[in-house]
Amino acid sequence: MILQFDSVFYYVSDLERAASFYNNVLGLKLKSKDSVAKCDVDGFLLELVPTKHADRFTGAGNARLCLRVANMAAARHDLILLGVMSSKPVDERSGFLTSIHDLDGNEICLCEEKKTGPQPSASLWAD
Repeated sequence: MILQFDSVFYYVSDLERAASFYNNVLGLKLKSKDSVAKCDVDGFLLELVPTKHADRFTGAGNARLCLRVANMAAARHDLILLGVMSSKPVDERSGFLTSIHDLDGNEICLCEEKKTGPQPSASLWAD
């Protein structure tokens, strides 16, 4: 058996609204939109799949879309200007993580890899 990566997908309640959020707010390139919307994330496919079943929006699984940012403070600032709130960044061993949510409550993680040398002050992330 040979397995190949196909896509990651999130259920959404409104395809037009979700496609606009991922394209216009997060800046992901919309590859196509018909019965589902397909976005390019550095060569990987993220599909937005409409459903009327609200219980599917925030599944109990542990998979999340995680997007790397070069500067967490700058990314959070840009998102605030677009009306998207994020959690306070958490200092993990390999970097900093924060979460945002799309319009249906699907969690999206943002990560900044730790750089060698002095680390930014936590006050940069004060909410």
